[in-house]
Amino acid sequence: MLELDCALEFDAERNADFLASLPARPAVCLIESREESAQPYLIRTADLKRRLQRLLGPPDPASKRLNLREFARGVRYRVTGSAFEQTFTYYQQATRIFPKRYRDLLRLRPPAVLKVNLRNAYPRCFVTRRIPVDEHGTPVSGAYYGPFASLRSAEAFAERALDFFKVRRCQIKIRRDPSFPGCIYSEMKMCLAPCFAGCTKEEYDVEVHRLVQFIETSGDSLRSSFEQERERASEELDFERAAALHKKIEKLEEVLRGSPELARRIQDLNAVILQRTAEAQTIGVYGVRGGRLEQPFFLRFAEIASQPRSAEQIFRDYLEGPAKQGELNPGASSEQIQANDLGENLWLVARWYYSNPREGEIFFREEDWPYRRILRACSRLLMPKKTESDPGRLVQQKDQNKGAP
Repeated sequence: MLELDCALEFDAERNADFLASLPARPAVCLIESREESAQPYLIRTADLKRRLQRLLGPPDPASKRLNLREFARGVRYRVTGSAFEQTFTYYQQATRIFPKRYRDLLRLRPPAVLKVNLRNAYPRCFVTRRIPVDEHGTPVSGAYYGPFASLRSAEAFAERALDFFKVRRCQIKIRRDPSFPGCIYSEMKMCLAPCFAGCTKEEYDVEVHRLVQFIETSGDSLRSSFEQERERASEELDFERAAALHKKIEKLEEVLRGSPELARRIQDLNAVILQRTAEAQTIGVYGVRGGRLEQPFFLRFAEIASQPRSAEQIFRDYLEGPAKQGELNPGASSEQIQANDLGENLWLVARWYYSNPREGEIFFREEDWPYRRILRACSRLLMPKKTESDPGRLVQQKDQNKGAP
């Protein structure tokens, strides 16, 4: 757990000394109450010194701003090196201290995913924010693909992807009634129309299986199928059919390019997120396994020279070791962890991934982990940030402007 590792006692009579001890850095801070029965006050801020000066400084009688000068006994805080570390720390502390209302504090809302509900006799694909899990924390009752940046983006991708399949898009209860008029998709031959017995149950199951394979392989199964059909058509000199299949492949590639790299079958969402930290020459490493964040570790490159393991071996031990479940929510019961943390972890990852600008880097595991690319990314993150106030940068810009027409 990312602890609040710094502590200071607050004395209103020595307010200047107290503020002088605080860093003007981004941080997560817990303001502790003088009364044991009162709940503490948890904040996250871009400038800890300035924020506490306002909260704990002398109150302004003419202002209605919150002032905790008479409330505070002391503070515990953690300086954070990135927005991701700050959100992650705030999430962990909030779940421990406020287990009943931490979702409201974080405005937490699980991201949108696509689901094929396999418990239904005639499954369909739809957008949802809820992913039920079993006692082992594995998603159940369907195939899930995502997460997406928003409901709108998930619906747009689903609308285009489902054009390649003849599964139903309606929400009616299927009764297989031949007198039922059907919907516009059945009239356009874009649905097998189980509603009026336009297909057998077996035929519909085959089409659903194609859709599930599409989700589980991120589109590779459908692409391979089209390519094989195109090759057969070419061998049979059926060039018209081969050209039609080629157009289908181009359309499929366009659809898949519209899907973000983060979106994939949830169980296959294995990645590593790299972040700057408040410590010098240190990288925060956050593993994602099956859509769940694992407890991070901090790789201190200044200490690697004295260790028998290389940086790559340290990454291998972390990323290829056994899964560590339930570490992000230490105050919750096992039932709460299984029910909640998958959606909440996806929210943490998606919130960072779709942020703009996005700080840090992410690498996905395909057949293996790209260790060389990960180590090169660490080198980039360890370089000092370039700012507009950097004299060297200003000189470089002036030189460039001199050579401009």
